[in-house]
Amino acid sequence: MRRVRWTALAALLAAWLGCFGAVALAARHDAAGPADVIVVLGAAQYNGRPSPVLKARLDQAADLFRRRLAPLVVVTGGVGKGDSVSEAAVGRRYLIEVAGLPELAVRAADAGNSSESSLRAVARIIPAGRRRVVMVSDGFHMLRLGIIARRLGLIPLGSPAPSSPIRANRRRELGYLLAESVKAPAAFLVTRAP
Repeated sequence: MRRVRWTALAALLAAWLGCFGAVALAARHDAAGPADVIVVLGAAQYNGRPSPVLKARLDQAADLFRRRLAPLVVVTGGVGKGDSVSEAAVGRRYLIEVAGLPELAVRAADAGNSSESSLRAVARIIPAGRRRVVMVSDGFHMLRLGIIARRLGLIPLGSPAPSSPIRANRRRELGYLLAESVKAPAAFLVTRAP
């Protein structure tokens, strides 16, 4: 019986290490390429200004747009507790007013307060034949976003924000990578198609 327990424990540890490795690899892999839409996952905003994490994501999306990888940018993120404006609205305004993107090229999808609900909102607003999306977020987030996007019928290409303050702080990033090594397989198990 003891041998069975140790074998089961070793199998669980190996599976978790595999998940951690996959999350870490996805965090450093930029798969951006021609797509129908660039999707920016929301992050905190402060009184109408993007947080440093959100700003890094928006700057990456603006760069991808300028490289003509997609004709449309969709910024996600709902209204946080105590806020009066959504992350998506703040992101849209930044991309237009600061980054100089054309108004018609930027949409806000502010219905979501989680990665899954944000991607569900994106899947609803983009046309059925236009499912190839470049997803911009922090690197630690890429594997789980890809899992969720595929379940929702999207074709995801991950593009981590290289200038994110999370990526610059190895200790902080490690915490996120460890959390995602559990969240990514959970997303695989619980995310259902629309």
